Amino acid sequence: MPEQFRHANFTAIISDLHLTEEEPVHPKYPLWKKYKTKQFFYDDELVEFFQLIEEKAGEEKVELILNGDIFDFDSVVTTPKDPTFHVSWLEKKRGLYPKPEKSCFKIQKILFDHPVFVQGLSDFIRRGHRVVFIIGNHDLELHFPEVQEEIRKTLKIASFEQDRVLFVEWFYISNKDTLIEHGNQYDPYCLCEDPVNPFVRGYNHISLKLPFGNLACRYIMNGMGFFNPHTDGGYIMTLKDYVSIFLRYMIRAQPLLVFTWFSGSVLTLWGTIQARIAVPLRNAFTIEKRVEEMAEKANAEPHMVRQLKELIVAPASANPFLIARELWLDRAFLILIFAILIFYIFTFLKAIFGISLFWSFIPLMLLLPFFLFYSRSVTSLVSSYKEPDDRILAMTAIITEVRRVIYGHTHLPRHEVIGSVEHLNSGTWSPAFADVEYKKPLEQRNYVWISPSEGQRRAELLKFERNVKPQRNSDAS
Repeated sequence: MPEQFRHANFTAIISDLHLTEEEPVHPKYPLWKKYKTKQFFYDDELVEFFQLIEEKAGEEKVELILNGDIFDFDSVVTTPKDPTFHVSWLEKKRGLYPKPEKSCFKIQKILFDHPVFVQGLSDFIRRGHRVVFIIGNHDLELHFPEVQEEIRKTLKIASFEQDRVLFVEWFYISNKDTLIEHGNQYDPYCLCEDPVNPFVRGYNHISLKLPFGNLACRYIMNGMGFFNPHTDGGYIMTLKDYVSIFLRYMIRAQPLLVFTWFSGSVLTLWGTIQARIAVPLRNAFTIEKRVEEMAEKANAEPHMVRQLKELIVAPASANPFLIARELWLDRAFLILIFAILIFYIFTFLKAIFGISLFWSFIPLMLLLPFFLFYSRSVTSLVSSYKEPDDRILAMTAIITEVRRVIYGHTHLPRHEVIGSVEHLNSGTWSPAFADVEYKKPLEQRNYVWISPSEGQRRAELLKFERNVKPQRNSDAS
């Protein structure tokens, strides 16, 4: 790794941009995947942000950390017109599988639809600044060397300038004082189960092992375009809310929405089980070299990689029943079992007494209060994850010998001091809204700025505002 990544006076961190392909405006239903339309692209703002941090650093160079989920591969559903590889019917509906050649197509599509961002980042690098890509959960496909090479090629930078672009698999230590990682490794629904060995071998191919969150986005969210995946409130709701939104917005556009949800949920559950039992592609003779390479790129020591790996939480996929409950499949199967049982009972009674099958609706209606009570008692654990707990925060700081830890992933900006560790989260730039009609934006445009102050570096959580000098979000130091 180039020596220039070892030291930094000025560091800027942003995360969760979720850049993806452009969605054409639907001629009949303008709310359909509106979050992906060009109306909500903010490439111009990103270019202004690059210029802003340059001005803040003066004559010095800036270390820009793109801390995970910069690209959203899971939301890309476009497939090539004349593919050189096989595309299944499911891929045509929900997006390509994570294989090298298919992931290259997806990153080409994303970068092609964001030329302003590409040009702005390219100019930023040409002016002597450096960029670090940290892989998150929605851009796991950056693990493929072919995808990384595609990004470098699209940036159109000279060979000597390519040394200013770095891809790290998991975490990065800036200037020996700040640990930066996306944070999904502590979320049981979104972690890369083995970031040291992320690949799995299939029949005559290599692919990535995707977590539950990615599969749910592909198989469910990509088929239910009125829900915004960038905020939990956009898709994790009560039964009453689901019914209300369906009747107001979707009954004409997707009258069979329940079947779209059910099929997507079953595919997600099946894919999660398959991913769980898939064996990572490992090589006992090269594992130590792999760890050393990861450590070198992250400005860490090999023992730090091994120790941090021990802090990774157990994946939720280890419990298929938990996954089924998150997908509401437990409630669906409960209704199905009772309906079949009651139908058979009344079919038997009809054969003996000649009663009408319409009487079967009475026990079904009597069971409805018990079903609603059960549904209300089940809470989603997906939305309950906010940040790694204090124990993990403290242990990561001790292992990496830093005094500051920065995450992304949760989309929640934070700046606090927990014990002896300063903790920040840069939030998100994604088009998040609190309502289906896109009238209540939750856009934050936050970033972390680290600069020299009295012999050491000082971190601030700032909000980017166009052509306006940024104001501090927190007084924590």
